[in-house]
Amino acid sequence: MTALLTLAVLVLVAIAIWQMTKIFELSQTKTERAEIANDSDNKNNGYLLFAFLIFIYGITIFSFAKYAKMLLPEAASEHGGDYDQLMLVSMGIIFFVQTVTQALLHYFGYKYRGQKGRKALFFADNDRLEFIWTIIPVIVLAGLILWGLYTWTNIMDVNEDDDPLVVELYAQQFNWTARYAGDDNVLGNANVRLIDINNANVLGLDESDPNAEDDIIVKELHLPVGRKVNFKMRSQDVLHSAYMPHFRAQMNCVPGMITQFSFTPTVTTEDMRLNPDIVEKVKRTNAIRAENAKDPWEFDYVLLCNKICGKSHYNMQMKIIVETEEEYNKWIAEQKTFKETVMVDETAQASNTTEVADVELNETASVE
Repeated sequence: MTALLTLAVLVLVAIAIWQMTKIFELSQTKTERAEIANDSDNKNNGYLLFAFLIFIYGITIFSFAKYAKMLLPEAASEHGGDYDQLMLVSMGIIFFVQTVTQALLHYFGYKYRGQKGRKALFFADNDRLEFIWTIIPVIVLAGLILWGLYTWTNIMDVNEDDDPLVVELYAQQFNWTARYAGDDNVLGNANVRLIDINNANVLGLDESDPNAEDDIIVKELHLPVGRKVNFKMRSQDVLHSAYMPHFRAQMNCVPGMITQFSFTPTVTTEDMRLNPDIVEKVKRTNAIRAENAKDPWEFDYVLLCNKICGKSHYNMQMKIIVETEEEYNKWIAEQKTFKETVMVDETAQASNTTEVADVELNETASVE
């Protein structure tokens, strides 16, 4: 309601200013009125062009100074450095070209403004200029595209070299589930049609597949630093996107198919918490949280959904912990396998059903 009233007040103020302007114009009866711009008008417009040029440069500098602290810290994956370098060079070229072209645009708008007695010089064509402003963008864009394709090819080279850790990321509205391949490092077959909520088979693992027995299902992702990870991604319902910003990694999770992404973590969670940029960010964040009487926040890597997948999309995230190989091995050893949880429950249930049937049969025989 407050926002509506504020909007109404702003509209009324704008109307009042417009009406006052019209009254002022009508009161200037002796002022020369013409629909054609004169030299004075063109000169003033030229000055306004320069003023606007200063404004856009100023707001750009202000934005960098004010909001550069919101950028991500250094990449925490092996390929992240190449990704950041490509982005930095691309943005550098864009800002350079934007700065030069905007300066020329506004300068020429002032220099060649309309003046009484001066006629514009018209060129039907100029082959040299056409060649220059065509070939330069072609060379620059071709270089960026080839570099980007090379970087993309390296990043998307998902293979089994270097004994990668195999992990599945399973997306559903509105949460993530991770599945480790276990001791055999091979994920068991799974299908959404095999999901059995009553027996806690929430990922639809094929219980007849031996490779599924040692799979480990968790709600918190642990990764060993320095070891390559091959991610297999599935979606249960709609299109999701597995986005891990600090690792410069993102891949869509598509219902009915398996997508893949691979990277090697290079910075542990504890080391990243000591990064000066992260320390400053935590400090700023906790100052805001303290003002709102909320508990302090501690930095963690995070897996997010980068597709608007529904009303609770904002809450679809999972904590990622990057740790040493020893810490990871200790953690994974404490987790129970699919066989020890879901399959053992089914076995126990079947055993209980058989025992109940035997007792009922014995009781019937006794009565007879």
